Amino acid sequence: MSIDLPVTSITSIGQVAEKELRKLGISTIRDLIFYYPYRFEDFTVRCAIGDLKAHSTVTIQGTVKLLENRRSWRTKRIVTEALISDETGSVKALWFNQPFIVKNIAIGDVVSLSGRTSDNYYDLQLVSPMYEKIIPGREPVHTGRLVPVYSLTAKLHQKQFRNFIKRALLACAESLVDHLPANILAQEKLLPLPRALEAIHTPSEETEANMAKRRFAFDELFLLQLCNLVTRKNIARHPARSIEFHKKETNDFVSSLPFVLTKSQKQAAWEILRDMEKASPMNRLLEGDVGSGKTVVAALAILNAARSGYQCALMAPTEILAHQHFKTLASLFQKTPFRIALCASSNFQSWDHASGFTRYATKKERSILFEHIRSGQADVVIGTHALLEEKVRFENLAIAVIDEQHRFGVEQRKALCDKNADGTMPHLLSMTATPIPRSLALTVYGDLDLTLIQGTPHGRKRIITKIVPQEYREWVYDFIKKEIVRGYQAFIICPLIDPSDVLGVRSVTQEAKRLREGELSSVRLGILHGKMKSNEKEAVMRGVASGEIDVLLSTSVVEVGIDIPRATVVLIEGAERFGLAQLHQFRGRVGRSSRQSYCFLLPTESTKEDRARLKAVVASHDGFALAEKDLMLRGEGDVFGERQSGMSRLAFSSITDAELVKKTRLYAEHYLPRLGEFPNLNKRVEILQRYSHLE
Repeated sequence: MSIDLPVTSITSIGQVAEKELRKLGISTIRDLIFYYPYRFEDFTVRCAIGDLKAHSTVTIQGTVKLLENRRSWRTKRIVTEALISDETGSVKALWFNQPFIVKNIAIGDVVSLSGRTSDNYYDLQLVSPMYEKIIPGREPVHTGRLVPVYSLTAKLHQKQFRNFIKRALLACAESLVDHLPANILAQEKLLPLPRALEAIHTPSEETEANMAKRRFAFDELFLLQLCNLVTRKNIARHPARSIEFHKKETNDFVSSLPFVLTKSQKQAAWEILRDMEKASPMNRLLEGDVGSGKTVVAALAILNAARSGYQCALMAPTEILAHQHFKTLASLFQKTPFRIALCASSNFQSWDHASGFTRYATKKERSILFEHIRSGQADVVIGTHALLEEKVRFENLAIAVIDEQHRFGVEQRKALCDKNADGTMPHLLSMTATPIPRSLALTVYGDLDLTLIQGTPHGRKRIITKIVPQEYREWVYDFIKKEIVRGYQAFIICPLIDPSDVLGVRSVTQEAKRLREGELSSVRLGILHGKMKSNEKEAVMRGVASGEIDVLLSTSVVEVGIDIPRATVVLIEGAERFGLAQLHQFRGRVGRSSRQSYCFLLPTESTKEDRARLKAVVASHDGFALAEKDLMLRGEGDVFGERQSGMSRLAFSSITDAELVKKTRLYAEHYLPRLGEFPNLNKRVEILQRYSHLE
């Protein structure tokens, strides 16, 4: 049976199960057999019933002597009770709210039970053990071995899913072909794919499971890097507009800036401008620490494209950031003839040097703005993902700048290409303020060229960072009030929106109510969190930007991009709950002017390890160094979250394994020009690429 058939080709999978499997991203047999367990239960210790001890995880075999359902008089739950016996003794087994068990096993059946023993008034029993009937000639699946545990929906059960996997592996055993070349398998001493899948889903021992993990760790990094190289190669085949470097206009623009560009900013801009001169699409990631001045570097790229008569797009992940970029570019380009448009779901504006700002409030007015974009009258278009919608068309889009969207995928790029009448692909510049360790960037973002901005603009002072014990909270509030009296602003970051955390961590709504009635009753307080509507967020940020709000209480929604030059204090509640990289991002919300700024870390309850991590933030202002440390401590998924979808594919490997990263990169580069010789590997890469883009 082909592994590309629907999962319903497996006889035991009906429509109800298919619906639940789709929620897990499983629609084909291939998806099912490559859905790995996230841990194993060790039920390998076998024990005679007479030798059982309390609080041990064991497997027993015996005959069912008694079996009945009864209702607990205290909790009213249905309890299934069985008595299991072997030649050494008997033990009671209990299951709660599983009355169907009496239909699956019967008195007289020989069964295997795996679970943890407990003592009830010195009477040993097994509570909610795994169970299955012993059938001669059939290996147990759920007991007496290393048992895989999968991440499932509420309506799918572990035993049910293991049976699906078992049937799928049996059904496709003859058609399952390894995608790794035989040369790699031999050189690296890796398990062949059929054996590796058996070993990961039904391992006979820990050594076998570890061999399977090693095979799939290699697979993950090798295929990820090969996918990136294929993407890079495919992008290079598309035509792009060659953008001329306008030396005089660039020099005039730089001279007109109210600040001096750093050497690193100049070098970054020059790398980008040289890349844009090519007739193949640029595909570059611009990395810079918080406040390093990435926007003005992107503005230099936009300047040269617009001066050449082409259109430019800047896409931001939120309306708040899109509006901020609109205001920034309108200010930077006020001495140019460029026409700039803002397209967000609740905010449509344009700006040009002749008429200034124009708002488009009605549906008819917005259609006029869309026509200006389609006809090329708008030189620079700023927006959210709404820019990818069908109604937004360009005449000659030459460069797209993407803010904090590094995994801008194949489908999105295609959508941008389709917006150009001649089918040319725009140059792509992704920007991130999240410092990405080089090992991560070369692996997950291997399809992107890297440009780094190091250091901060001239005149910025280092932010004073302190860990503040809870008993000094009043002192921090007094400090904030003094800064506000001087005309400055502050942020207070809370881990939660609502007071629902049993650990007592402070929430935005709870703190806002308490502070308005207490310590900060004399200041103008605003709140911001992810559950608010777009227009509500916009109104709050306008209030902060205009100075109408003195203190903004927020969740991590302010982590990236919010630029308030008058903010000089950030107070981070429950600081131990955030990673080092995230704390550094919060700290970057202040210190964006020549004024001295401060970051106060208030842990709720911190361990020795937490305090060591917080001290690292106090000691270092290097975002890249903190990101590297965070990566080692917490792993790539925890550090960088779901924005970087490539990392979600790393179930067994880690980009901190420098040796494996380097080795798989060399293999990927070697096999890239030879993919046509390995159809199974080529097919696997094509399938992975379909799922690699951001939805």
